[in-house]
Amino acid sequence: MVTVRNLNTWRRHFNRDDVGFAYSYIHIIIHINHVLRFGKFYELPLLVQSFLMIAVMIAMLELCLRMKNQANLPPSSVKRFTDFNPSEFWSWSYFSDFLQCLVVMGLVTGLATYLFVESGMFVESIGTLSLMTESTLALPQFIKNYQSRSTKGMSVKMVLLWFIGDSFKTLYFLVRASPFQFVLCGSTQTLIDILILYQVISYDKVRE
Repeated sequence: MVTVRNLNTWRRHFNRDDVGFAYSYIHIIIHINHVLRFGKFYELPLLVQSFLMIAVMIAMLELCLRMKNQANLPPSSVKRFTDFNPSEFWSWSYFSDFLQCLVVMGLVTGLATYLFVESGMFVESIGTLSLMTESTLALPQFIKNYQSRSTKGMSVKMVLLWFIGDSFKTLYFLVRASPFQFVLCGSTQTLIDILILYQVISYDKVRE
């Protein structure tokens, strides 16, 4: 689970010139995943986890943007949510723009859930979409590492924590006899963690 300690780690390793983390894509995946969860009753620990993850990821997004925008942005490079430019989606310049988008996402999803909560197909569809989204959480990071042939800003310890967390989550789903989609999601995440761990180790050797 992401904690305040993780936030401090990001503060030490992330600066406006450090592009090692695919933080922007990872944040949008997490937010979409947890917002789409609220369509069907499920266990309290998972509900609490959703609220905590949304709160922590918002805090991490604010931190990343603050570190990235330490210098004043020239007016010509400023990107705003209210520009409604699809090519600039989730790459805006200020934290307030991301909050506006999250509020809109929450309102639209909440309204749709309220209107169609009695539809089993709708509820199962958004649940499946949530799990599919969550299973690709670390995929942008894997692709970014592969394209740049670098894992700058990442460490073996950090990726091991990802692996341990996803492994325990998958084990929890197995012990609780959760639906197969949950097990598949956890297994996919664990596999991607292993691939990223291999990247960190192998690319470090290349740098040496």
